[in-house]
Amino acid sequence: MITLKSPHEIELMRRAGKITATARAFAGKMVRPGVTTQEIDSSVEHFIRKQGAVPSFLHYEGYPGSVCISVNDEIIHGIPGPRVLEDGDIVSVDVGAYIGGFHGDCAATFPCGTISSEAQRLIDVTRQSFFEGIQYAKEGHRLLDISAAVQRYVEENGFSIVREYVGHGVGTQMHEAPEVPNYGQPGRGPRLLRGMTIAVEPMVNAGSAAIRQMPNGWTVCTLDGKWAAHYENTILITDGEPEILTAPAI
Repeated sequence: MITLKSPHEIELMRRAGKITATARAFAGKMVRPGVTTQEIDSSVEHFIRKQGAVPSFLHYEGYPGSVCISVNDEIIHGIPGPRVLEDGDIVSVDVGAYIGGFHGDCAATFPCGTISSEAQRLIDVTRQSFFEGIQYAKEGHRLLDISAAVQRYVEENGFSIVREYVGHGVGTQMHEAPEVPNYGQPGRGPRLLRGMTIAVEPMVNAGSAAIRQMPNGWTVCTLDGKWAAHYENTILITDGEPEILTAPAI
C-alpha cells in the first residue's frame, strides 16, 4: 500500500534526507586514488552516527556495510572492503540514514582522479536522466511517466537501463510501495498524489542492459564488463514541483 505522508512526517523525512545527502557528499569527497572502499564506509558510518542517525543499510537483510560502494562495472550493492581505488575509476556510492522513524536514501557516481571523457559522459547522462524523469513527478501524472522519461533520455544517449532493479517508496521503511522502474510506457501506473515520497534511481550501463549477480549474493555487475553509473534521490510529490528531500547542500 502506498502511504501518503502528513506534514509532520514530511518534516521528519526532510531531516533524514538532509543527513543522507550530506553523507553522500562526504563520501564523494573521499573518493580518490589510494583510498579503500572500507575506509569510505567506516568514515560515512561514523559521520551518520555523529548526526544522531543510524545507517539504513547496515545489516539490512544481512548486508555487511553501511554504504554500498560499486566500482566501474559494478552497478549496485558493492560491498566495502580492502579494494584500493585507482586513478580513472568511477565509484557509485549509495547511502541511507534513519532518524526519527524515517529513512533517507540517495546515490551518486563520483570520478576517482582523472577519468575518461566516456566515463564522465556516462555519469552525466545518468544524473541528468533523473532530472528528466522528475519533470513528471507532479500530482496528477502517472508513475510510469517518470519511468518513461528516464528511459527515453538514457537510450537516446546510447546507454542501457537496468531492468531488474528499480526505485521505490521511502518512509518508515527503506523500501515501500510503489516500485519505481526506470523504464516503461507513459500513462501507466498509480496516479501521483501529494504526500507520496519515492526514490527515483536510474541505474545505467554503458553497454548492454544485461547483468550478472556476483557470488557474494549482493553485488550486481554488468554482464559485458562495461561500466555503469547510478544516481538517486528521495523526492516528495507536492501540489507543484517535486521537492528533492536529499538535495545536495548549496
